[in-house]
This record gives sequence, C-alpha cells and structure tokens, in this order.
Amino acid sequence: MFILPTPQTVAFNLFGIPIYMYGIIMAFAIFVAILTANAYFNRNNPCYCKDSIIEHSIYIIFSGILGARLYYCFLNYHYYIAKPLEILDIRQGGLSIHGAILGGVLCLFFISRKTGVSLLKYLDAISTATILGQAIGRWGNYFNSEAYGLPVKSQNWGVLIPESRRVPEYMHYSLYHPAFLYESVLDILSFCILTFIYFRFGRIKGVTFFSYLMIYALIRFFIEQIRLDSALNVDSIPIAQIVSVLLFSLGAAGLFAIFCNYWLKKS
Repeated sequence: MFILPTPQTVAFNLFGIPIYMYGIIMAFAIFVAILTANAYFNRNNPCYCKDSIIEHSIYIIFSGILGARLYYCFLNYHYYIAKPLEILDIRQGGLSIHGAILGGVLCLFFISRKTGVSLLKYLDAISTATILGQAIGRWGNYFNSEAYGLPVKSQNWGVLIPESRRVPEYMHYSLYHPAFLYESVLDILSFCILTFIYFRFGRIKGVTFFSYLMIYALIRFFIEQIRLDSALNVDSIPIAQIVSVLLFSLGAAGLFAIFCNYWLKKS
C-alpha cells in the first residue's frame, strides 16, 4: 500500500506571515540546480572564468521565475484579468517550467554576449541541472495538491486530494494518480542520462541542451495524458502537450544540425 496523505501547505508562520512549503521546496530546487550547473560548467570549461554561473545566478533566477510566472498567468488570463494583483502572489504556486525555460534562455543570451562565453555552453550545463531542479520542485506540487492525475481504481495507491482542490467532474473520488511523483522520478532518471551526455559529448556545444528539450518534451507529453489540472486546453488538447511537440521538434532539429556540422568538419 502506498498512499500519500493530504499535506499541510503552510510550513510555519513568520511574524504572522505564512511561509508555504511550495516556496521552500522551489527555493531549494533552484539552489541545488544553480550549484550543480556551476559545478558542471567549471568542470567542462576550465578555460573560462570559474563560477560564472554563480556570478550571474541572481539574473538567471529572476528571469526564470519571471518567465515562469508570466507564462502561467498568460495561460490563465481570464482569472488574472479579474484579479491582477494576484499576479504578484506566487507563494501558493503558479509557475510554469516552459516559461522558466524561455526566460532563462533569454537571460543567458545577454549574459553570453557580456562574458563572451558561448550561449550553448551555458545552456548545456544549466539544462542538465535544470531537470534535477524540476525533480525536486515537483514535490512543491504535492504540498499544493496540484499536478495530480486521473482517479485510481485501487485503494492501495495514489495521493489524497482535498475536495477544495479536486476537478469538479471527479469530485466524488478521493485518490488520484500522483502525476507529480511520476514526473519527479522520470526527471531524476533524465538527469542521470543528461549527465552522461554532458560529460561524454560536452565538447560538442548544444548536444546536451537539445537532448534536454527532447527528453523533457517526451516526459511532459505523456504525463499530460493523465493530468487533470492542466493550465489550458486547446480543443481538449493540453497546451503543455502542444508546446512539448514544438520543443521536441526544436531539439531534434538542433541535434541534427549539430551532428551534420560535426561530421562535415571531420570529413
């Protein structure tokens, strides 16, 4: 039997202000991802300035969070048009990894222009660490009772979702597939794969980053098949699946171009 209980969303109160578990876990996920990316970058790029990622981490983190929040609010614009001040409140969730990727890439583009380091070298190191951060961050969804899947038929498996967080059509169910857990496990496996790719093919710029796009796109596409709380659907298709197809295509095209160029240079 494996049943995840309904968690407490608030970790503690600080001067009367509730500090949410979601925020604590997301902060820890970002911290681990930045340190990992910095260590990986230093090891594979000894000729460049050491600790370059930590040096620019405040800009990377801010851009990632801003992109994640704006993307999520855009997908739920009907709600946030009515309550615009809530755009600033991220303590209870509302961050999208697809927006974080976009925001982070834009930030790294400007950082690469400033430092003279190839954008793809930054992206290779950070994308490897990002999926580790995603594996940790998914547990924030658990404490928010979100990112859950279809109801489970067995009473020996699943996550308990409180009535206030259930999708109306499935209100009479209590146990659901822990989609966040499935993705967390797959993200950890992907981190191991990307780590191997990064240290095996790290000298070929972009291989790890485009591999990350393909791997995560596959994970998200299939996880969305069972999720009930997708941010937005287009003709019953979750927008995350549409974006995943685009990211997978971009990753495949990027790898194809990189290896064609590599083989042409060798021939």
